[in-house]
Amino acid sequence: MENNWGNFLKNLGEWEGSFTQVSTDGELLDSTPSILTLEGLEDNQLVRFRVRRFANNISEQPTVDNVQEYRSVGRQAVFFDTGAFSKGSLQVAPFAEFGAEYGFVSGNRRSRLVQLFDNQGCFNSLTLIREIRSGTDAIMRPALTVEQLLGKWEGTAVTVYSDWKPSESSAVSLEIKEMGGSLQQQLSFGSRTISSTAKIESNRLHFEEGATPRRVLLLPDGVSSNTPLQISHRQPFFVEAGWLLSDNERQRLIRSYNDKGEWISSTHVSEHKVA
Repeated sequence: MENNWGNFLKNLGEWEGSFTQVSTDGELLDSTPSILTLEGLEDNQLVRFRVRRFANNISEQPTVDNVQEYRSVGRQAVFFDTGAFSKGSLQVAPFAEFGAEYGFVSGNRRSRLVQLFDNQGCFNSLTLIREIRSGTDAIMRPALTVEQLLGKWEGTAVTVYSDWKPSESSAVSLEIKEMGGSLQQQLSFGSRTISSTAKIESNRLHFEEGATPRRVLLLPDGVSSNTPLQISHRQPFFVEAGWLLSDNERQRLIRSYNDKGEWISSTHVSEHKVA
């Protein structure tokens, strides 16, 4: 994590956007405009974070105005070479809420997602945060569709470990097909290949095989959320977010936990559609 701070600095700027609440079924709920500022000071040795949220539009007085300053980023936050990051709970604990946040940045665009689980370990809510660099004409992407995911994707996965052992990079291949109302995918990385099948229901993909049922939600701005419906400190699991930057380019962020509920690694996947 020696480049964590430098990668964090790739998010500097003023970002206009919105915080949108999303149900666990992928339904868009309340949305509030926002301005987030990350300002580098003292030769970028200090970063001032400010987020303002508004009731209706950014010409009004903010209903939330929060300022913090950072000289380092916490152990639970991992920033990758693109500026993408994931952070969240270090430990799943009984009767405690659990959360994970993801951020992607590309040019004048940022897209973030927050996943929350309640104190019983049940998938509880999502917040989708879509941002454009102030003063630019960048545009947001439409909602992600199954059709956009179909095909063969190849790329690289970089994994950073919580115990500070050296990060690892590996080739990754993902092939996604649609057959009879179901989505079939085959993921290959290293020497492992994992096949899975999901039922397609509107903007939801239901993976019901195995011990841990999962739900993938296809969201606005090319974003996807991939979570178990239930987590436990006694069973390993992962949570994931994805962002389709263009028709042929996608990034994913994954946080993995072991069978003691401990966060063990964060992975960033950059992949391109090849077929």
